[in-house]
Formats: sequence, structure tokens, C-alpha cells
Amino acid sequence: MAMAIRFVAKAVILLGLALISCNAQGDPLRDDLRRLLADTGATVFDVTKYGAVADGKTDNVEAFMKTWLAACHWRGTSTVLIPEGKFLPDLSEYPSPEWLMFEDVNQLILKGGGTFDGQGVFAWKYNDCHQNADCQMLPTNLKFNKVNNSVVQDITSLDSKSFHYFITNSYNFTAFNLTITAPGNSPNTDGMHLSRCDLVNLSNFTIKTGDDCISVGQGSTNINITNVYCGPGHGLSIGSLGKYPNEKDVVGIHVTNCTLNGTTNGARIKTWPGSPPSQASSIIFQDIVMNSVKNPILIDQKYGSHTGKPSRVKVSDVLYKNLRGTTISKVAVSLVCSELVPCNGLQLEDIDFTYNGPATFKENLPFSSTCLHANASYVGKQNPPACA
Repeated sequence: MAMAIRFVAKAVILLGLALISCNAQGDPLRDDLRRLLADTGATVFDVTKYGAVADGKTDNVEAFMKTWLAACHWRGTSTVLIPEGKFLPDLSEYPSPEWLMFEDVNQLILKGGGTFDGQGVFAWKYNDCHQNADCQMLPTNLKFNKVNNSVVQDITSLDSKSFHYFITNSYNFTAFNLTITAPGNSPNTDGMHLSRCDLVNLSNFTIKTGDDCISVGQGSTNINITNVYCGPGHGLSIGSLGKYPNEKDVVGIHVTNCTLNGTTNGARIKTWPGSPPSQASSIIFQDIVMNSVKNPILIDQKYGSHTGKPSRVKVSDVLYKNLRGTTISKVAVSLVCSELVPCNGLQLEDIDFTYNGPATFKENLPFSSTCLHANASYVGKQNPPACA
């Protein structure tokens, strides 16, 4: 079953975390972890003391839940320890859309160098969302709902059945030194998806997956993303926006010092046609290197288009600065905005891409930009040439 961890606590620390595998070498390292944990002054709750068995076969859901509850009811600072080994929750039953969820937590610290292995290879064939609008999404590896003033670091998410991380309704959330891995053809395996979050800092990620490396959804404000390696994947995306009623605005998204390699998109903003009104503004993509990226700079306000109605998501005040590299597309910059609410305040500064796609296309087509209902200004080098 899915593990839903719902509690309120001043501090919950998971250290030495290893779900599925961590190549344990015996008790000495475990003792080191205990000493490190003891230095924090927190009371340690070891899952093995509550019945968890690190044999890679035993279903440890009940043992994990007992440990969480004991730590939650402790009146001081508590630490949940998952020592090195292979701990297997039952992956065959998922009544809820996530594997592991933290909810209503303040001052959570999740760290330790372990791996959450979603074993998605056995489930991806059942994902029919590409052809079924009413599909049932497969479980997310890790979901954080109403988790505030918290840190996630030094964790690996492997082969999630769907999203690797889903952060929602959270404030002052920091994540760094994360590794996120799934095959390039794995469906809907976004590395990290955000919605309705404020003051989020993401840095030092390595993401190789089958969908957006990072996607920033509705209601996200004051988001900083830096030093992310992405590829394979669908790039770094704002959106998709406008799919559902009453979506909140997206404001203050800064994406800097990132590298994308072989992704389908680079810096992307995507909104649904026929959407309810909302806004996406104060967005910066800066100092980004792209290698063999298909669509380096993309605003797509006809995303998933099945209707002729224009999007009502207003995109404004977007800066693209010092974006450079190579692309396999003849159209390296595509700004396709809404005819109902055209994009305003777009600025492209020092854009420098070269074409490295098939030679036959190079001979027959110009290297170009496309703009539709986009009010843009240009500073410095523009390669491909700016829209007329």
C-alpha cells in the first residue's frame, strides 16, 4: 500500500535513508550514523526497532508507520533512522496517488544518501495517459504537502512510476544535491513538480528522466532553480498552466546556471488553450547551456491543443539572458503566444545557438526564430536572428 505520513511536528529528520538499496557494509557504518544523529540532540527512532527488516523481501509498511507515529508523538526533537539496507514496502497496492507522502510537517529534514526505488519499469506499460484523458496517474515516489521550513538533500529517486517529487502547498522549501533517474522513454516521470508553493530553492540536481526535469505549476511564487543538469528529459518548464479552473498566478521564477543535454525542450513556458484567466510573470532564464536541444527557447500557448479557443493565461515580463549552445531544430526560438492575451515584456539578451541537426535540413532551411502575438525586445547577440 502507499505510505501516507500525516502528522505535525517541529522537527523530523530521516538520516541514513535507504529504500531498496544502499550497499550496507555492516554495523560500523550504522554506529557512525547513530553517533552523527546523537550529535543533533534528537531522540532516535530506528525503524528496525519497530519491526522493519532489511532483507529486500519483507513488507515494511507497518513498521515504518509505527516508527513515524512514535517519532511524531515524542514531545522533543525526533529523528527517524532508516539504516543502510534494503527495505521493501509492498509496491503492488496503491490506493492513493503517491508512494510516500509527508503532510502537515514543519521543519522537516530528509537526508542521508539513500535511494527511493519506485520500480517503475514494471508499471510504465500500464500508463495510458497519452491516449486517455481520464487516465489514473501512477504513484509519485515522494509527495510533500503542506511541508514548511524544510530541507531535502542528498537523496536519489530512481525509476518512479510517475512524478519523482511533487511539492505542493508548501512554504520555504529547500532541496539540493538530489539525483533523479529514469529512462528517457519512461512516461510522466517529471523530476520535480511544484504547485501552490512559495519561497522554494532548488539547487545542484542531476536529472535524467522521461518528462520535464522540473515543472513549475500553478500558484508557484518566488522559486529559485540553479545548477541543474537535465537530460534526457523534456527540459525546464513553467507549466503546464490553465488546464483547471481557479488556478493561481505564477510569479517570480528564476532559473539560472543550468545545463541541458539532448532534451526535447530547453527553457519552456506552456499553457493550455481555452484556459480560464491567470498570469505567469516575472520569469528569468539566465546563464543556461544547451547541447543538442530540440526547442531551446519555447513559449507554447497552444499546448496539448484540441480546441481553437485561445489561452487566457497572460505571459509577461520574461527575460532570457545568456542562453547558448546547440540545437537540432531549425527554429531555435519559438514564441507562440495567445491571440487573446498576447505576451508582453519579453526580452532576449545574448542568445547564441548553432544548428547541429541533420545536414539535409541545414542545406534547405534557414536557421530562424518564430514569433506569434509576442511583444519582444532584443539586446546583444541574437543567433538565430530575432523575429522581424
